Amino acid sequence: MEDIEDIIIRGFRESSRVKEVFVNENLSRLVKAVDAITQALNRGNKILLFGNGGSAADAQHIAAEFVNRFLIERPPLPAIALSTDTSVITSIANDYDFSEIFSKQIRALGREGDVAWGISTSGSSPNVVKAFQAAAKLGITTLAFTGKDGGKMAGMVDLCLNVSSNSTPRIQEAHITAGHIICEMVDYRLFKKPENNP
Repeated sequence: MEDIEDIIIRGFRESSRVKEVFVNENLSRLVKAVDAITQALNRGNKILLFGNGGSAADAQHIAAEFVNRFLIERPPLPAIALSTDTSVITSIANDYDFSEIFSKQIRALGREGDVAWGISTSGSSPNVVKAFQAAAKLGITTLAFTGKDGGKMAGMVDLCLNVSSNSTPRIQEAHITAGHIICEMVDYRLFKKPENNP
């Protein structure tokens, strides 16, 4: 029987390995995601985040970092997690279909120039796919966090940041790390003063 300490160490090492591969494969796309979000916020637009299960929790987590603050004191930034309003979600799921829960909110709340940031470890969650389709029709920039081979989303969004792993926990760990890095870099782009200024 394998020692529990060996299993724990293996989990940490695998998480580190997946993140290293992710940043090597996605560095230029991470920069583009930071640029897209920074430009949207500079224009007065907002970020709409969505996902299911653990990805819904990640969407809420990232939205909170923008609306409240991340590492520095700065003005609140407009971000909405579409997984938080249970009355809206359950009414759409009940009256129409669960696959519509994000796309209807995108159509109601989204405006041209916003960023739709969907998270799906499979890359093929039907309600996230439909949200991206709705966003594209409105001229909203689409950003996907995916896993495995990127699924359906890989070929349909403006920016796809894919974690090349089949392990859902490892994918989610890379997603939240990438989300934190994006938050930090958006703050840097928007609020860091030039070195020579007081």
